[in-house]
Amino acid sequence: MCGVFGIHGHDEAANIAYLGMHALQHRGQESAGLVAVADGKLRRHVAMGLVSDAFNREALDKLPGAMAIGHIRYSTAGSSELRNAQPFVFEYAGGSVAIAHNGNLVNAAELRAELEAQGSIFQTSSDTEVIVHLMARAQAPDVVGRLVAALRRVSGAYSLVLVTDDEKMIGVRDPNGFRPLVIGRLKDAFVLSSETCAFDLIEAEFIREVEPGEIVVVGKGGVTSHRLPEPAQRSFCVFEHVYFARPDSLLNGKSVYRAREKMGRRLAQEAPVPADVVVPVPDSGVPAAIGYAKEAGLPFEMGLLRSHYVGRTFIEPQDSIRHFGVRLKLSPVRAVVDGRRVVVVDDSLVRGTTSRKIVKMLRGAGAREVHLRIGAPPTTHPCFYGINTPTRSELVAASHTIDEIARYVTCDSLAYLSHDGMMTAVRGEAAGTGYCSACFTGKYPVALGTSDLVQLRRARV
Repeated sequence: MCGVFGIHGHDEAANIAYLGMHALQHRGQESAGLVAVADGKLRRHVAMGLVSDAFNREALDKLPGAMAIGHIRYSTAGSSELRNAQPFVFEYAGGSVAIAHNGNLVNAAELRAELEAQGSIFQTSSDTEVIVHLMARAQAPDVVGRLVAALRRVSGAYSLVLVTDDEKMIGVRDPNGFRPLVIGRLKDAFVLSSETCAFDLIEAEFIREVEPGEIVVVGKGGVTSHRLPEPAQRSFCVFEHVYFARPDSLLNGKSVYRAREKMGRRLAQEAPVPADVVVPVPDSGVPAAIGYAKEAGLPFEMGLLRSHYVGRTFIEPQDSIRHFGVRLKLSPVRAVVDGRRVVVVDDSLVRGTTSRKIVKMLRGAGAREVHLRIGAPPTTHPCFYGINTPTRSELVAASHTIDEIARYVTCDSLAYLSHDGMMTAVRGEAAGTGYCSACFTGKYPVALGTSDLVQLRRARV
């Protein structure tokens, strides 16, 4: 996952983009970058780490102009290093363009090999650079035409934000609409963002979603809309509702928080169990746990507390303390769980190692029984559209039954939300088209490439 943000027509564009990136920080923590445009010149600043670490007042002061785009990165293609930090800036015969990308191209390896054979020299290992080279080679009269020509060659997930040296801002979603992208207004300025929560922070008005297969161009004359020529089945990532999006965002016109709460209610209907208290795995498991508790008529309490001071780059210097990793992040509250039958609600279960440690911690704090409830179906297949899922051999549900997983994590019982239950909670109706749930079903809406990465992630146990 990554987060993209753009603003056009604001005197403090870089400052506003910085705030927007802050609101999207949950979508990536590896690197952060901004490109601002002033007097036909694109100025760029990127750094590794969080937005607050990557920027200070001096850095923002060097990014003047009324137009800017930002990117926060969680790598799914390309290594985690500074050369892959976005936005990318490139120059070609038609001028200068900067690009920021959320998603993953499934045929990037094949296209890269083709382009390199024709003489292209790549500066990064990111799949986004494939789009850059295809745009530079396109025989179109303007940047929109070049972009359309490039996107006709690529397959997979992409929500893009671009800026040009002639003061245009462009937003585009792939024809399947895998990843979110929304457009809003801040007084006379237009803004683009991965999620609506960024609009709430900067006090912008949400206008609408960028439609799948749509290109919106913001210029001095306002906003124009174009369409990519190849329509596709709408396939919005349901895992955005389950985990990735912030609870205060709207996706497809629906509250993420309410969808997760409904998932919890449905889970309580499908998998009730005699218990004394419902405890969430914070923070992402909280809305589903609230829904479960309401439906089950059980008290909801914070029996696990999350530390907000644990960085992703914590170094464990000795093997003897490696097992403290989860304890650094989560701490059981003995007063809540001691002597009680506890229902623990989490958003998902991937490898099972973290769940195993959580169950052990709760038992160590005195829990009499621990019943694990997952607010999503079993994750059985890797994602190729923008989520850095493990290989199939690392997904515990791909090779083990629910009873086997329960024995591994040492809980008294384990239950997942059904696929229909999840889709009903998200859509408000019976499951149907409009969403990608390949990580739960193995039904991929876009054909996968033949790269080593694709083959690795598809590998069976």
